[in-house]
Amino acid sequence: MHVLITGAGGHLGRKLFDVLENDPGYDVSGIDIRPVDHPNIHTADLSDDSSWVDLLNGVDVIVHLAGDREPAATWPSAITHNMDATLSLYHHAVATGVSRVVVASSNWVHGDKRFTHDMLNSATPPGPVNAYGMSKLFCERTGAYFAQHHGLSVICLRIGWTQWTHDNQPGPHMAMGRWGQEMWLSDRDFLSGMRAAIDAKEVSFAALNLMSNNPGMRWDITETKQVTGYDPQDGSPAKVSAVIALKSAVKGFFSFRVPRFFETRFPGW
Repeated sequence: MHVLITGAGGHLGRKLFDVLENDPGYDVSGIDIRPVDHPNIHTADLSDDSSWVDLLNGVDVIVHLAGDREPAATWPSAITHNMDATLSLYHHAVATGVSRVVVASSNWVHGDKRFTHDMLNSATPPGPVNAYGMSKLFCERTGAYFAQHHGLSVICLRIGWTQWTHDNQPGPHMAMGRWGQEMWLSDRDFLSGMRAAIDAKEVSFAALNLMSNNPGMRWDITETKQVTGYDPQDGSPAKVSAVIALKSAVKGFFSFRVPRFFETRFPGW
């Protein structure tokens, strides 16, 4: 199976590239916007030109990890590098006979649920709170369209938190309090989840959570297991100190309860 990884030189892309490269069951190549010192990782900007399209010939599955990954991404960047690039990739994937695209979506699709108690799964109404989250929701919605109308298999994985620092170990050092810790995703589970999505059979479209099996988390990974066969090996409960609890309560009050108060009493404010 030939797998092409976009963003192959990035934090997650290179980890996946190296693992698949050493697996005889896969033929792997990659694209990255920056030069990477590897003969099979090619330099191209998916949003800028079509010089990269020939690299899709003979590809079975695209793992699309490229894009602006910052939650603070500006609208121009999110539109160019996340929305436009992904839409172009879908079109070219269909034209070149690619059978599946595995898309890196994000937990930020449910950013508005941070201070609620909602269970988060594919049936939970989305609520992005920034340009980054909105761009990822766009990628999911357009993926569903290409699955329905063009027969392209699309699996969108709402990837949890794999850290650059702390050897990606969980704990109270992680930002965003309980919310941040609950979305922890170990390197081992990330690689397992991506390979499960690459290999899954008879999936037209799915938008699935990809977190480790963290006790007490609100992200439901039941559907991920059922659809792709994902079998997480790691998990860690959130460690919430008094300081973390206080910060979360204050942020929740000002970001959720205060606006709700004004909306209720002053419609249209």
